[in-house]
Amino acid sequence: MAKIAIIGERGKVLEFGLAGAIVIPAEEPEAVLAAWRSLGDDVAVVVLTSRAARTLAGRTASWPLTAVMPP
Repeated sequence: MAKIAIIGERGKVLEFGLAGAIVIPAEEPEAVLAAWRSLGDDVAVVVLTSRAARTLAGRTASWPLTAVMPP
């Protein structure tokens, strides 16, 4: 079964765990990059905070599908 992961600032991502998403709090750019690299093959969708998306700009592939939260 495909999974959804959420990456970004702790205060913006924790509540998604209640819906069953994989929550990866990442405050600093290095932590965001490490979180992205740690994603398993079973992750099909990644939701990023706007700050995490800026860190990953140009570094993401077409898979998994990514979406960015509004600021």
